[in-house]
Amino acid sequence: MKHLAEINIARLKHDSDDQRVAPFMNALDKINGIAERSDGFQWRYTDDSGNATDTLVMNDPRVIVNVSTWDRVENLETFVWGTIHRQFYQRRDEWFNMLDSMHFAMWWVDPGTTPSVEEAMDRLAHLDAHGNSDHAFGWSHLPQATRWRSAQCSTVAAE
Repeated sequence: MKHLAEINIARLKHDSDDQRVAPFMNALDKINGIAERSDGFQWRYTDDSGNATDTLVMNDPRVIVNVSTWDRVENLETFVWGTIHRQFYQRRDEWFNMLDSMHFAMWWVDPGTTPSVEEAMDRLAHLDAHGNSDHAFGWSHLPQATRWRSAQCSTVAAE
């Protein structure tokens, strides 16, 4: 059985040490800890920061990245929409600028796979260029994914 990999990126409105994004930055350890204790969590990318906030993505220090793997779609959905993570997602407009391209993608991996940030960014770019496919997809590509519909995702996140 394949596992599910995901990448999501976001561009902070202000530098990561700015007080205007402090509520988000200060909650990263808590949210990531909840993810790591969630059913089905397998792995998440971290850098020397202990999160992934020191990883340069898109040549922009304000773009932050998250890459993780999960055993099942339903378990990722439960974390995203059924924990405190949802409250932070709903406040994203306070801390992040809208991107001109896709900010979230998923794909299937063999159990034990730990995707690189480069591979994950390639998957995200593929989804942006070609739409849903078996190579990279959004929630709408997964029949077993149901919670995102009721969570009122934006069109970009849902695709």
